[in-house]
Amino acid sequence: MNLFQSIFRGGESRGRYPESLIEAAIDRAVEGTDARLLLLPGYRKRLRGPVIHAIDHVVALVDAVPTPLMAGRREHGEDPRLAAVFTSAADMLGIFGRDPSLTAFLATPEGAAAEQVTCLLLAERVERNILGMDLVGDQVRRDVPQVAVSFTGHRLVDPRVDEAEMRRALRRRAFDHLLALALNRIAEVRVEREDLMRQRDLLRRKRTALERGGWTFEATQTTPGDPAALMGELNTITAQLAALGTDDGVLRAHLGIVADSLAEAERRFWAEELDLSLDAMNIRRDPGQPSARRIVLKELHNARGWRLVMLPLMITPDEIPPREDFVAAAERYL
Repeated sequence: MNLFQSIFRGGESRGRYPESLIEAAIDRAVEGTDARLLLLPGYRKRLRGPVIHAIDHVVALVDAVPTPLMAGRREHGEDPRLAAVFTSAADMLGIFGRDPSLTAFLATPEGAAAEQVTCLLLAERVERNILGMDLVGDQVRRDVPQVAVSFTGHRLVDPRVDEAEMRRALRRRAFDHLLALALNRIAEVRVEREDLMRQRDLLRRKRTALERGGWTFEATQTTPGDPAALMGELNTITAQLAALGTDDGVLRAHLGIVADSLAEAERRFWAEELDLSLDAMNIRRDPGQPSARRIVLKELHNARGWRLVMLPLMITPDEIPPREDFVAAAERYL
């Protein structure tokens, strides 16, 4: 199985999955964590219930993602969600133009021909206590305690021409995120013996390689790697782990971690509604104040304390400014 391909085919209804999907999800759960679990008798039976539960959760999570919002220059001035998340229309379009995932998609034949692209925006919400100016009665007062809300680290995931295809990709990403959390727990298990420490290091390398391949919702510090090269690296790590071998107790502990992570999917990875009352400067206001705008967003959380605001968008590529050629720009000054 190629770990960078999706096990979902679209149109899955909660609780009603073809056997092929369940079997593929079990295979992915093993290959995405510790492939040596294949050595354990009964591993498929142990994982079947947790895998189905995780698929249920993933399907419900993605189905609850709102309808994509048109995100253009005109819409930025009309929709308070866009105005809150992006400081200006130019800032928004500039972020789109610099996003590596969107840029890579638009370079494909499908993306180059697209009149509109659907994708999921992720951003971090930051709240700061500040002292600002405010109108109290008919007087302007200084140094008034306020809470300023801002959004940083904007990035786009799973750009597609079709919304249904984007949701299919998000299901894969959400399921894989649960596996990445399980792999992280396996890699963090305290070990003492030298051979177990070597296993832990290899599992950490595997987790890093999967993250570089855009396997989860986590941000990476590098551009996505070539899937073929990453699969080669993952195969090498798997072979090294197999060569090390392990005792039955360690493998059963790893199987338990994977099963528990999937069986507790809703406690490992979930979305909450974020209801904000902000003025035009993104300062928190009481809902009844005239300057307050109600902004309802969805925020993703995971068990490691990570949280990201998500907003599905529909983008018109023709509105995106061309990426600046820094080499050509530098040559103009030489």
